Amino acid sequence: MKILVVNAGSSSIKYQVIDMTDESVLAVGLVDRVGIPGSTLKHEPAGKEAVVIKQDLPDHTAGMELVLEVLVNPEYGVVKSMDEIGAVGHRTVHGGEAFAQSVVIDDEVKKVIRDCIDIAPLHNPPNLMGIEACQKLMPNVKHVGVFDTAFHQTMEPANYMYALPYEVYEEYRVRRYGFHGTSHYYVSHRAADMLGKKFEDCKIITLHLGNGASMAAIKDGKVVDTSMGFTPLEGLVMGTRSGDIDPGIVFYLMDKLGMNPAEANNYFNKKSGLLGLSGVSNDMRDIEEAANNGNARAQIALEVYYNHVKGYIGNYFAKLNGCDCIVFTAGVGENGIDIRRHICEDLDALGIKMDVEKNKVRGKEVDVATEDSRVRIFVIPTNEELVIARDTYRLAK
Repeated sequence: MKILVVNAGSSSIKYQVIDMTDESVLAVGLVDRVGIPGSTLKHEPAGKEAVVIKQDLPDHTAGMELVLEVLVNPEYGVVKSMDEIGAVGHRTVHGGEAFAQSVVIDDEVKKVIRDCIDIAPLHNPPNLMGIEACQKLMPNVKHVGVFDTAFHQTMEPANYMYALPYEVYEEYRVRRYGFHGTSHYYVSHRAADMLGKKFEDCKIITLHLGNGASMAAIKDGKVVDTSMGFTPLEGLVMGTRSGDIDPGIVFYLMDKLGMNPAEANNYFNKKSGLLGLSGVSNDMRDIEEAANNGNARAQIALEVYYNHVKGYIGNYFAKLNGCDCIVFTAGVGENGIDIRRHICEDLDALGIKMDVEKNKVRGKEVDVATEDSRVRIFVIPTNEELVIARDTYRLAK
């Protein structure tokens, strides 16, 4: 069976076609600027030259129509007809408390996604548009929703409740949900394989470090805690997000800067984090370069970043009562040689000892711990699309 994996953003559609007989990727692609003049589709079939098509696409349905045309194109397509596509898997950000695993999408599932728009206003609407566009164009196959929040639904109330009046949880479901769950799921299972242990017997700390960043503590096959919360703003310092701060700062700056709630939300989500601290960029590579050239603010930004990650490692060590391995993944985690080294410095009291030479690797699955390190240090490239394809295949069967 061949699976089409779709990740619909507000003005983009990312896709892959995966042949589940051997889990090979037949094609990857990106539709950009959906609903904006100058739309493009970049289609990369395996073993062939990439194809770029420029064509205005007014909405997600038009974008998906073009994707389906490309997939069956005699010259650069990867299937003879859409009948070869057995099911479609949709990356969906927020499923609230309703879903602890992937599900076949029906009207009730779409209602839950719609109900979660208030708490995921940037992601759930385009996810839903992508689902409905694909259902319209491919009505005879199963469509599966794979939720970023699902993997974290094993958390206990002690770790997902906020110290707020209980009625805001009862009435508005204000609690910690966590995100990047598909990535944490994939790399933690791969880590168990690398340890040679059953997933249910492991204590694992996963670090998804990209422009958005989160960590998870996993024990006995369940997420104990994760750093993102009610929204993706909580937790680590990120490219443009502040991460953990004193909530009083929000009210103080709203008053001093004359911001309304929408402006404050933008301020802490889009103007803070590494960008706000460094004044250089939200891209870790630019900040590292500036820091190496003596930029003091860039140096401080990196030190704040390291300290937040180290703090969560210590936190999770305590909650897990030890750890078998820590896992670095996502853009910064997979490629940031110096970032990984700085994070692991001075953690030998926890049994974390990095081999600096082994660590000189980018984007490869490898153990970079010293031989005598009690805790293994893994670099594992994430593969969220494969998780989506596997869940879709399982449910479609």
